[in-house]
Amino acid sequence: MIRRLARLSLLGFALISLAATLHAQGTQLWTESSYQGLEGGTPHGAAIASDGRLLPGPASKLIDTTSSTYVWSVAADKQGNAYLATGSPATVLRVTPDGKSTTLFTTKDLSVQAIAVGPHGSVYAATMPSGKVYKLAPDTPNQSAAKATVVFDSSKIKGNPKYIWALQFGPDGDLYIATGAPAAIYKVAPGGQPALFYQSDEPHIRALAFAPNGDLIAGSDGSGLVYRISKSGKAYVIYDAPKKEITSLAVAPNGTIYAAGVGGKGKNTLPPLPASSGSGSTVTATITIVTAGSVQAASSNTLIPDGTQIYEIAPNGAPHLLWSGHNDVVYALHWTKDGLIAASGNSGHIYRIHENGQFEDIAHLDASQATSLAVTKDGLYVATANAGKLYRLSNGAASHSSYVSDVFDAGVFAQWGRAEVETTTPSLVQLYARTGNVENTARAWSGWHTVPLNQGNLGVENSRFLQWKLVLQPGASVSSVGINYLPVNVAPVVDEVVIAPGVRVNAAALEQQGPQQVTVNFPSQEQNDASSGGDSANGPLAGFLDRADITVRWRAHDDNGDTLVYSLYYRAPGEQNWMPLKRHTRRTWFTFPASLLPNGRYRVMVVASDAPSHNPGEALTGSRVSDQFLVDTAPPAITALRAQRDGNRLHVTFTATDPVSPVVKAVFSLDAGRWQYIEPVGHISDNLTEHYDFYVPLPKNKPAVSPEVTDPNEHLITVRVHDRNGNAATASTLAH
Repeated sequence: MIRRLARLSLLGFALISLAATLHAQGTQLWTESSYQGLEGGTPHGAAIASDGRLLPGPASKLIDTTSSTYVWSVAADKQGNAYLATGSPATVLRVTPDGKSTTLFTTKDLSVQAIAVGPHGSVYAATMPSGKVYKLAPDTPNQSAAKATVVFDSSKIKGNPKYIWALQFGPDGDLYIATGAPAAIYKVAPGGQPALFYQSDEPHIRALAFAPNGDLIAGSDGSGLVYRISKSGKAYVIYDAPKKEITSLAVAPNGTIYAAGVGGKGKNTLPPLPASSGSGSTVTATITIVTAGSVQAASSNTLIPDGTQIYEIAPNGAPHLLWSGHNDVVYALHWTKDGLIAASGNSGHIYRIHENGQFEDIAHLDASQATSLAVTKDGLYVATANAGKLYRLSNGAASHSSYVSDVFDAGVFAQWGRAEVETTTPSLVQLYARTGNVENTARAWSGWHTVPLNQGNLGVENSRFLQWKLVLQPGASVSSVGINYLPVNVAPVVDEVVIAPGVRVNAAALEQQGPQQVTVNFPSQEQNDASSGGDSANGPLAGFLDRADITVRWRAHDDNGDTLVYSLYYRAPGEQNWMPLKRHTRRTWFTFPASLLPNGRYRVMVVASDAPSHNPGEALTGSRVSDQFLVDTAPPAITALRAQRDGNRLHVTFTATDPVSPVVKAVFSLDAGRWQYIEPVGHISDNLTEHYDFYVPLPKNKPAVSPEVTDPNEHLITVRVHDRNGNAATASTLAH
């Protein structure tokens, strides 16, 4: 491979650490025992605990895939039917427990934002942007907005609220409606008219829930306030959250309140309010509603409001931070005796959070956002967006759960050893493994093989890639899974070799700041304008200009991560054998005196060996030969120098000869005066031998006789010549 000579750049001194980095060698261990690591795999009914354990989780079953992009809200009746509020298109769907879907309601609105089931089975649906709440018969399909009963119409409400965010039935059977712009809560008694229950100075009331004593709990957007509102409508702020928007609320039977907050305070996450042309007008413009906790914001990637915090407010009023998810937006909360359930985006994860702050990731749904939760006799309904689906989580642990690890890349072909599984329930755990030589598991991998726990090899084929799977029975617990493997030894590779004649690099040079500092770079770095990023083996190498020295620099790698040792050899053209220049160095550069080699052209071979990481006789080597370079320490020779008087001038002739490189420059001086350039015969200076023939005018006025000048007719001619590599020679003669 052709390599260019190193370029020297006056780039200034950079202190480079050249300490060798030690790498792992021999048998290695791949271990998964952390929450972050396990999140890279795929659970199927398995829960990933925050302390790194794998546990059986609830079974998640897909009940229905809707034609809508979003399912904003879900409610359930006593028979286990689910009612879905959707957007794009905006509908209300009834889905039976076995997955049969019926369209109950359609509207030309953009979305049905919230839904609730009344005490007597009627379904209530809130639409936007019209700001209406409809009462629907649960068993009548294809009801239209024109014919459905309207129980709340924002256009007829003082203040004309633009948003309806939540519907909640109270213990008294009344319907409570949370609105925004302006923020208020309205109460609708069965068969009655809407009445203002509470007016807030916040922009929006986003979430509602009832406490066991009948108080209404409300969460706002703007300042992130949590209110406790008595039956008479008197409100008291029980918590001013660090986040600006309360997206969901849940209340435990003992009165403990849980609130999910998103968005940094001071950041306006709501757009300007849409213009209204009056009551009953037809909406012809597209109105995009974007809030910090909304699915539109999440799906458009315009707002990830610094994750979510979940706060716990004790019955005595004392609040504290229970949980924080930096990459999640929590859309819905639900309390269970086993922990607080949190539905989130933008990866469709469901979390179960305990009182001590520990948690489990209990489901990865095939959707971007889990938006709403509803209790059913068989478990918990989960609505999703992007895509609009309905899932059901079982109440207890799945009878059969599994977890598939991420694909592991050994870097090279490897032999797979023993599996180390840390578990207190070995009889409830089965381990499987499969292998392949491409990263995509769908491209001709092996099948799954049963693997014994903590004994013997995996029993799978040698390969570069491996994946394992755990099958968990109820009650199982696994703390870590480790796989031992031995990478097949691969020969090291020397990637580049550069030669820098006239450069010295040594430990003293790296600690000094002399006046002639240079850097030795690899050609690939100059072509790609690459930065070393602090990699001392590949980054700029600092040195000093010194014609007496030559520096060799190389770059090498080993796919096994083995420690490398290097030996250098040289050879001249026509020679067959390589002669040793330096043996067994761990540095990636070597400076040697140019006088070590006779003048001439040479190449250097760098041999890398992984011997420090392997048994004697098992080491492998790789090598690379440099481009040819020239060693030239001999100055030109000046012969036949003559200077003869020719009237008022001197006629000077001489010959300059160099054994290695062309003579490129000549100068002369008369009587120790300034140096002046002269051209050879033929003008072009490009040969090993050049002849010079020129005249030097003499001064018109002869110097007076003095102690320094005793012969005014005597003149000293001095000539100096340089070869291409900077070697110089000087000679002089007298003329009378």
